[in-house]
Amino acid sequence: MNKGGGSGGGSGGGSGPTAAAAAAALQKQKALLQRVETDITSVVDNFTQIVNVSRVSDPPVKNSQETYMMEMRASRMVQAADSLLKLVSELKQTAIFSGFASLNDHVEQRIEEFDQEAEKTNRLLARIADDASANLKELESHYYSSAQRLTLDI
Repeated sequence: MNKGGGSGGGSGGGSGPTAAAAAAALQKQKALLQRVETDITSVVDNFTQIVNVSRVSDPPVKNSQETYMMEMRASRMVQAADSLLKLVSELKQTAIFSGFASLNDHVEQRIEEFDQEAEKTNRLLARIADDASANLKELESHYYSSAQRLTLDI
């Protein structure tokens, strides 16, 4: 029974990532890098525009337009920063899940090792049981054929 479970665990632990999974991981990495680049560029560009617009000027109409533009740029910066925070969260989750995957691999490896140890122990116990049985039979034959047994039974 243990032998069947051990061989099933061994075949599951030996399987590696497929080419499709590797390609998907590469594609996801490219998408994440593109998101990072886009968001950082957005933050920097919007900050630059806010600094450029923040010059003091005299006409009140121009000030209100600049204020609106600054608010819009600040809003875009907040959106880009929020996107970066979500990206960081996603990366953390990916790291955690990959940590779980390696932990699962380690657990499967340990299970296989313990199954092998259990198999060795079972073989040792079977050998000890056979030896004990043989010794008991030998002792019984000596006992039943001895003269003392015959005198005790009478």
